[in-house]
Amino acid sequence: MVEIEVINEIPLTLLDMKQKLEEIKKRDKELNFRANKVKEYLDMFTLMDIKKTEELKNKIISLNISRLKDRHIAKILDIMPKDIDSLKIIFAGENITIKQEDIDNILKAIKE
Repeated sequence: MVEIEVINEIPLTLLDMKQKLEEIKKRDKELNFRANKVKEYLDMFTLMDIKKTEELKNKIISLNISRLKDRHIAKILDIMPKDIDSLKIIFAGENITIKQEDIDNILKAIKE
């Protein structure tokens, strides 16, 4: 049996995935059934445009929170938490602790 080796893993936001699907649609002229279902889902749940998402991503990165990884930032951009409890849910399954000050800074960046 062939073993698959993962060379690189990059977390994508919902908006990034939507862009990738658009590129595939341009290349292949149409999407298959599963890709169409994913596109419908993304159309319903993507909240911002790419420019605003990039600005917010850069704001969160500029906060210099040392333990915050790219996958956490992607989930923050997908969910757009409005309160502390919603933000803490993102980190619930992780072995990570973030200071209250940093949580407040993330929420402040999202609300702007």
